[in-house]
Amino acid sequence: MAFGNIGQLIAGTAIEATKKNVIDAITGPDPQKNPAPAAAAASAPAGTESIGGLILGQLQAMQRPLKDDQEMVVLFHTGSETLRVTEIFVPSLQVLVLAGLDSEQNITRVVVPAERAQLVCKICKVAPDAQPVRVAVRSPRPKE
Repeated sequence: MAFGNIGQLIAGTAIEATKKNVIDAITGPDPQKNPAPAAAAASAPAGTESIGGLILGQLQAMQRPLKDDQEMVVLFHTGSETLRVTEIFVPSLQVLVLAGLDSEQNITRVVVPAERAQLVCKICKVAPDAQPVRVAVRSPRPKE
């Protein structure tokens, strides 16, 4: 296995662990420990998946295979504003807080219901001397 492949494998594992931690922090305890909600979820219709969880999964799936000279540009348009998203804070799977820079390079945050979040994602090459930007997904810290 090449050295670069090992790095990609480790990075992929770290992203998967972060994704699992985000989803677990939002959805609550492990469903295997409490079988009653799992049975109720199994009887629910198949189309009731969380839109926020699906969005986060898609973003991470697009970002995971990027090479060192690529970055995913995530844009959110609202009215006359366009936000380049660099961080997504997930207080719940129904609400996303998008943070980044607007067209005038001002730090901006948008709180949006997950079902209304329309994000444009582009895979772009970065300049040879620049570091690629990765979109960070953050979850609330677990309460003690």
